[in-house]
Amino acid sequence: MPKTKTVFVCSNCGYESTKWLGKCPGCNEWNTFYEEKLTKSNNSYKSDKTRSAIPRPLKEVVGKDTVRTKTGFEELDRVLRRRAS
Repeated sequence: MPKTKTVFVCSNCGYESTKWLGKCPGCNEWNTFYEEKLTKSNNSYKSDKTRSAIPRPLKEVVGKDTVRTKTGFEELDRVLRRRAS
């Protein structure tokens, strides 16, 4: 029977812990941890869940046009517009 291990993963930033935490030390968000079972095979632990994200080169990623909402604060609008591009 394969050996199993339990880890708790933050759904916001991916931080892993051996025990459940109320506040994530990685991103400081509350109640974002979920339990994940890992099974040992070939001297390494693998998740029971299959990951659907496949890495792609950035040149293959298509950007989407978005409608920007003005906040009413000119400086904040300028910073947000610059960060998004």
